[in-house]
This record gives sequence, structure tokens and C-alpha cells, in this order.
Amino acid sequence: MIRAAIPDAEVEITDLAGDGDHYAARVVAESFRGMSRIAQQRAVYAALGGRMGGVLHALQLTTAVPN
Repeated sequence: MIRAAIPDAEVEITDLAGDGDHYAARVVAESFRGMSRIAQQRAVYAALGGRMGGVLHALQLTTAVPN
């Protein structure tokens, strides 16, 4: 889902309660560099497209840290 819209994204989605209804997501993408936080959030929410089936309670967005 997210990788189709943000090809360089590394995505970690956690089912918070183990019931498939409460999620947290961490998205790392070098392409976020230079984007406003709002633009990053919009890109991720658009990529999710409401297909998670539950509520996204926490969203962490960051650019990749150089090695």
C-alpha cells in the first residue's frame, strides 16, 4: 500500500491491541526530506487509502538516517 505511493518507504505497522482494530505506523522515507510534516502525513494517509480496517492511533514519520 504505502510502498506503491512512496517507493523508498520502510514501513512498520503494529497492531496495538492484537485485535486488528488499533494500529501504530512508523514510516521512514528519504523522499520525506524537504517535505513539510503535513505533506508527509497526507502522502501516508493517501497511500493507506483507508485499507487498514481499523484506527491509526499513532504515526511516526522520519527520513532515513545515513549509515
